[in-house]
Amino acid sequence: MRQLLLLRHAKSSWDAADLPDRDRPLNARGRRAAGLMRQAMRDLGLEPDIVLVSSARRTQETLALLEPWNETPLIESLDALYLAAPEQLFATLHGVAETARSVMVVGHNPGLHELALSLIGPAGLRDQDTAYREPVGEIVRGFPSGALAEFSIAGPWSRLGEGGGRLERFLTPHGLEGTG
Repeated sequence: MRQLLLLRHAKSSWDAADLPDRDRPLNARGRRAAGLMRQAMRDLGLEPDIVLVSSARRTQETLALLEPWNETPLIESLDALYLAAPEQLFATLHGVAETARSVMVVGHNPGLHELALSLIGPAGLRDQDTAYREPVGEIVRGFPSGALAEFSIAGPWSRLGEGGGRLERFLTPHGLEGTG
């Protein structure tokens, strides 16, 4: 069984109106949220082998706030992940080495949200198991800044597609603030 972690960048700043979107930094709230996510990931033992991260400043800063790792992952910064649609995200994941057990994508909405819903698939969205339905219901409502979705993936990366993941948990900064 493989693990896929989808992390939306933390809250970014809109203070400099003339700054290109790609260059927007995190704001103070985003930095706090990334710190909360870092602790939650450590507590849950979520340590990716490979991190695929958008080249945007806010995704890079989010990733930096998750470090240091116990086991340093291979990190690939990819221009193709900047505001990527689900099709591009799937194509990128299809290129992951089959030996990788755990992959984390640090990216943007709406692509990450649409990818997550596609991974769950229509059958997963109708699942009657109460324990499974709750995180699905949360992710259907949205994928806020700084949120993390953890999926179990049964098949190879090269054939990952719609319905190919089981949502294990969905963590949001707001939810973590309530637990800490």
